[in-house]
Amino acid sequence: MTSTPSNLRSPLAHARGLGSAKDGTEHWWSQRLTAIALVPLTIWFVFGVIRHLGADYAAFHAWIKSPFSAVMMILVAVVTFHHAQSGLQVVIEDYIHSEWRKLAALIAVKFLSFALALACVLAVAKIFIGA
Repeated sequence: MTSTPSNLRSPLAHARGLGSAKDGTEHWWSQRLTAIALVPLTIWFVFGVIRHLGADYAAFHAWIKSPFSAVMMILVAVVTFHHAQSGLQVVIEDYIHSEWRKLAALIAVKFLSFALALACVLAVAKIFIGA
């Protein structure tokens, strides 16, 4: 066995700092919390849409215009796109091995998720404000 600096470190010191993102636990918790938050939000959204099947534009518009529905719809959009971006990030980090492609894909997914969430929020805000 040679005396290189890496062999002089303890196993714990050797293991620290390894991993692709170095914050896997935080990312894991974030995914689980958004998944848990999406359960009641999705149930509310599905039942709300089912309740308005066959309704005219004015009835659906009035439903979205209520403060509770507007806030819930914004939460659905923001949490959904955050959860999707988080999941896609894991897939990209696991399966794209070229660093520049990985970086480009991560940036594209983050930008697209942010842009789509913002578009949803602005659409709901426009209906709520009545502009």
